[in-house]
Amino acid sequence: MERRFYSFNDLPTTLNADDIAEYLGISRAGAYNLLRSEGFPTLKIGKRMVVQKEKFKTWCDEHSA
Repeated sequence: MERRFYSFNDLPTTLNADDIAEYLGISRAGAYNLLRSEGFPTLKIGKRMVVQKEKFKTWCDEHSA
């Protein structure tokens, strides 16, 4: 599978589980676990779970060593 995202700027405005999994190099199940975790900036729209690109970046920055 060819990568769609090579940098943060390539990401869409809102990210779904597939986008997060690809960007972080984790499984889709891992991305869903992240979206359901406390403290992750998930936006729930009906049954959909997404995260805004800027909030995702902030979360990544805060959880990086």
